[in-house]
Amino acid sequence: MSATGILLAWKKELKLQPPSEIHTPYDATVSLNDIRDIAIAYADSLSLSPTINRIDYRPSKGVAKIRFEHHFTELQINCNTGDIVSVKYRTADLIEMIHDGSILDYTISNNKEVLKLLYSTSVGFGIIILIVSGVYLWVRPRQIKKLKKRKP
Repeated sequence: MSATGILLAWKKELKLQPPSEIHTPYDATVSLNDIRDIAIAYADSLSLSPTINRIDYRPSKGVAKIRFEHHFTELQINCNTGDIVSVKYRTADLIEMIHDGSILDYTISNNKEVLKLLYSTSVGFGIIILIVSGVYLWVRPRQIKKLKKRKP
């Protein structure tokens, strides 16, 4: 969790998250339904799952980012022309899934997130046990030294 947490903190600097392509500001020339259809057609052409997780519409940049549910591909589509301007692999999403344990549910197609909860709970309790035992191992020798000094 520590390593993936550090990677998530630095994801933009390490370029683990695809940058937004910058285009002219949005004009209502391509509808949201057309953008969805373009993304689905692209996923179908590569024999990938066409199920869309979300469409991040960025009118100020003139681009829509499409993230898929069952793979880590991100499409960026120009809102003015409907052209696909970028196809990237979302490494940051994979790292985030490893970090929070949802990668276990993802690999077995479990939508209930049971393994994520078990993973996060066990790691959380493990960290608490490490902290408590570390404090005990640090404090106890000092207490023993003080007791030895008091005995005549």
